[in-house]
Amino acid sequence: LLTRFLSQVGHEPLPPTIGRNVLGRKVLYLPGFLTYARHIVEVDGKRGLFRGLTPRLISSTLSTITRGSMKKAFPLEDMEHVSNKDDVKTSLRKVVKETSHEMMMQCVSRVVSHPLHVISMRCMVQFVGREVKYSGVFSAIGRIFKEEGILGFFVGLVPHILGDVIFLWCCNLLAHFINTYAVDDNFSQASVIRSYTKFVMGIAVSMLTYPFLLVGDLMAVNNCGLRAGLPPYAPAFASWIHCWRHLSAQGQLFRGSSLLFRRAPI
Repeated sequence: LLTRFLSQVGHEPLPPTIGRNVLGRKVLYLPGFLTYARHIVEVDGKRGLFRGLTPRLISSTLSTITRGSMKKAFPLEDMEHVSNKDDVKTSLRKVVKETSHEMMMQCVSRVVSHPLHVISMRCMVQFVGREVKYSGVFSAIGRIFKEEGILGFFVGLVPHILGDVIFLWCCNLLAHFINTYAVDDNFSQASVIRSYTKFVMGIAVSMLTYPFLLVGDLMAVNNCGLRAGLPPYAPAFASWIHCWRHLSAQGQLFRGSSLLFRRAPI
């Protein structure tokens, strides 16, 4: 987690190495996450790999509790599985209803857990400048509230929510249409294929929505007084849209998306 986030920020303390791509051409590759992790251990010891873990765990716990509470407070009525092409309208209504319900739970849980996510990101990014500004959950909460007010806990929230919403709708609708039109009910393994369609679509769509995750995480640490969020590492972005445009202009919207074969930027 730490190595990926530092890659997202653009912190590359190790030089690239020469390798070959699938076509046999020589290219420069940045170190993979294992090499990066060894560097962190050399600098910070093994405990350094767990920077920001406590607020991250609290954030995940809050998200899980919120989703569970939402399910109990707003239960979704069960609908029978429909896959026959004669019932496309009925099955589409089912998908829309389920996705809307899932979107509501995801958005609420994201809002509730995001403040701890921001703290986790800032604890991790202190590795870049060797800072100790955010040393604990409670002290971090007090510092953010004092310096940035209540809005400081929700920087980067909008792109995260947009990414979540786009992911849910694209993933569920694509899986629905593939299961309805591409998978024949007469095929003996149709049910097995349908059970994996959503999983496969999730992997594909997650790559498309990755820039929202990247921008949201960068905004969480931007201009917060830490070295990695200030020039020369990054401009002081006026908004997440400014951040998006900056990364897009540099061709860096997918920075940090790969952990193994990371091409060095040209």
